[in-house]
Amino acid sequence: SCELGPLSVEEFLLLWVAMNSLQSLVYDAKDHTLQVLDQLKVPSEKRYISITDTVGAWMTIREMNVRGAPLIALTAALGLVVDVTHQDFASNSTSSTAGVASEFLLSKMEYLRTSRPTAVNLFKAMDALGDIVREAAAETASAQAVVQAFVAEAEHMLVKDVADNRAIGSHGAQAVLRSAGKDKVRILTICNTGSLATAGYGTALGVARALNESGALLEVVALETRPYNQGSRLTAFEILEDHMPGRLITDNMAASFLRTQGCDAIVVGADRVCRNGDTANKIGTYMLAVLAKHHKVPFFVAAPLTTLDTETATGAGITIEERKPEELLDTSGAPRGIPVWNPAFDVTPGELITGI
Repeated sequence: SCELGPLSVEEFLLLWVAMNSLQSLVYDAKDHTLQVLDQLKVPSEKRYISITDTVGAWMTIREMNVRGAPLIALTAALGLVVDVTHQDFASNSTSSTAGVASEFLLSKMEYLRTSRPTAVNLFKAMDALGDIVREAAAETASAQAVVQAFVAEAEHMLVKDVADNRAIGSHGAQAVLRSAGKDKVRILTICNTGSLATAGYGTALGVARALNESGALLEVVALETRPYNQGSRLTAFEILEDHMPGRLITDNMAASFLRTQGCDAIVVGADRVCRNGDTANKIGTYMLAVLAKHHKVPFFVAAPLTTLDTETATGAGITIEERKPEELLDTSGAPRGIPVWNPAFDVTPGELITGI
């Protein structure tokens, strides 16, 4: 259910762990500890990394031990919760001022912003948390009160992400079924947009989950998603874990698949949606949108409101992260010395998108 409001954070976390075998992060609201699943090891190994401070959160985001726009934002926010709650001023209500806590938190937020540039969720989370910190510091002289206000908002973001994802899944499933005019549908997706990219359930893969729960999913087809293979390593893993009907194909099979087997909709996630609908997502998404138009397949983007960037007019204003050449060279044993272009994202023009 999406009705999570009456639960405390501790009650919510216990319920969510009981309901889900896949946990992208494990957060203890009582002791303020955080562990994140090392997604570079999945599916061969399920290993968690303990985040003990802001630097640890920054590194896991930068090195892509965690990925997915919503999860990046949550890792940054909760990593800072762990850091600040273990500072002396967080538990001493008299010896430190609100200014001490505010300066600490705001400087750490600026640092976390530098981890990865494309996903807007991180920047929106830091903006919202920064506003909370400044408001609290203006209203109280206590460092402890500022920390408490910050922690409450960061934990609220965690609970809200799951509720939002459930709603996205439900609305997305209805949109796909309406567009297809069928009782059962086959959808195609790229990258990983499920429980491993969010606090739980997922965005685009959440649509597949909602369709499957209602008996309306004929099949979800996952693209391998080179060069990091988030589709083959992570999405395929989630499909099997949730017992969803699905198949895996390589990226360069997509056109042939649509021509020979077809699908009822392509559903993708997003890292940033501009004011005109231009959407930054995993590299290869633009290719799928062009194919969808040619084959007359509806193309949907599944994303929370935190992914909408109304301050950026078009995709031309998005900074596209370029990753290290080694991430491409080491995947398939390419010869050293060959020049590499390795963007992590591309931009799909809004006019190619059926709905968001």
